[in-house]
Amino acid sequence: MRIVIAGAGRGGLNLAVYLQRSGHTVMVVDRDAAVAERAFELYGIVALAGDATDVSVLKQCDPDRADVVLAMLHRDADNLAVAALARALGAHRIMVRMRDPEYRRVYESARVDQILSETEILVGVLATAIEHEAVRHSMVLGSGEAIAVEIVIEKGAWVVGRAVSDVASDERFPASCVIAGMAAGGEVQAPRGATVIEAGAQLLVVSARRDLAATIDFFRRRA
Repeated sequence: MRIVIAGAGRGGLNLAVYLQRSGHTVMVVDRDAAVAERAFELYGIVALAGDATDVSVLKQCDPDRADVVLAMLHRDADNLAVAALARALGAHRIMVRMRDPEYRRVYESARVDQILSETEILVGVLATAIEHEAVRHSMVLGSGEAIAVEIVIEKGAWVVGRAVSDVASDERFPASCVIAGMAAGGEVQAPRGATVIEAGAQLLVVSARRDLAATIDFFRRRA
């Protein structure tokens, strides 16, 4: 994919590095010439020094040829300007990092394709980590009513050695729970009915937030 990122601060630059290492073609644009220079010299990322809210600067990024234009500037007003300009210049897909939730409706009216709320994501992840010690990683889904979590299956848990179909058919299996993935022995797989859950496996489980505590207890209960 060809990706244009407006804003090469810590978050924008780290994302650009990750995407480029994953095989994507990335270009960043930042007002600070030193930041743009560092992105190129340290990571080989194509970088443009300039104000992405200036149409003449954004044009140089060829947003009409990009698969995604992502606005990650410090002010929502600036991200909104980038989104509007990118749309006018023919961008196919526009994403923004939203800092102030008051801007959500404004972004929607500007036909932004995806709005990522920094605050909502952080609060959701931190709250889950605080409330559930057993959760290593989590991601809030949709409006926050569902959540995806990583659960490590400890030796001695009752699910060890059992097939996914047997576990899912247990009468105590939470109604909203879905086993979405499993990593074991260095391999990641989409679990099937006959897949056996091993000790030490990392399960990716999706659950309604209201059922999360019961879901965690279900998988970690001792044999």
